[in-house]
Amino acid sequence: MARCLLAKGFSLQVFARRPEAAQTFVDAGAHVAASPAELAQACGIVILSLPDAAAVEQVLFASDGLATALQPGSCVVDTSTIAATPAREFAERLRQRGVWLLDAPVSGGQQGAEAGTLGCMVGGSAAALAACRQVMEAFCKTITHVGASGAGQTVKACNQVAVAGALMGVADAIALAKAQGLDPALMREVLMGGTAKSFPLERHAPRIIGNSFTPGFRARLMRKDLRLALDTARAVGATLPTATVAEQLLDAMCESGRADWDWCAVALEVQRLSGMDIPDTPEPS
Repeated sequence: MARCLLAKGFSLQVFARRPEAAQTFVDAGAHVAASPAELAQACGIVILSLPDAAAVEQVLFASDGLATALQPGSCVVDTSTIAATPAREFAERLRQRGVWLLDAPVSGGQQGAEAGTLGCMVGGSAAALAACRQVMEAFCKTITHVGASGAGQTVKACNQVAVAGALMGVADAIALAKAQGLDPALMREVLMGGTAKSFPLERHAPRIIGNSFTPGFRARLMRKDLRLALDTARAVGATLPTATVAEQLLDAMCESGRADWDWCAVALEVQRLSGMDIPDTPEPS
């Protein structure tokens, strides 16, 4: 995402909690800030990409955080995937300082980030989004305002639930084909010509069949996202059966040492439950 901004000619300030992570962007022409507060002094729009709500809160509100130096009218675009409740809380705390926060999680994975073709679902002020849209278009193909603060995170949770459900169907189909002695690649080819065609069948199934699990999107991150979705559902009394099963399988995968494999390797857990031998190491991509 940062490289996309540089490629579009934006002047870029960067801060990374691990300083070594920023060096590649310095080499590409970005300026490094020593702290979030220092970055905030130079920027009217700040984009976050962090692993969880605790990290977002620290970068925003620590003693050297963004909130200490952002000027009224500034906007923070948080592309992290966190729960809707903290997203709303952070937005309100910044609003009291005259600063906008957009919860703007993205979908499209590493490939989409590199190509600048991510999809973004945005919660918060429509006016703030209009002010930030040109910057966000450097790394997003589609940007959709979905409602008030927290709505972006809720839609992202829905996205992860739907994607997990679709992959579970593909994983079951591959396991059934293998259990019956069929060529799973031929089975996939047949299904691609009918109503079973889907993104997971098109993109993930060949990797599952070929035992190629270099991420991509890591299993531990998908587990985190599904846990957020399940927590959100429980808070309002909703039940998500497919997401529950997917989270359990991802947990088994992560606890068996595969947390940094691509998450589509969760299909191996389905095969394991069917009594099949599964590989200890993936083939190179």
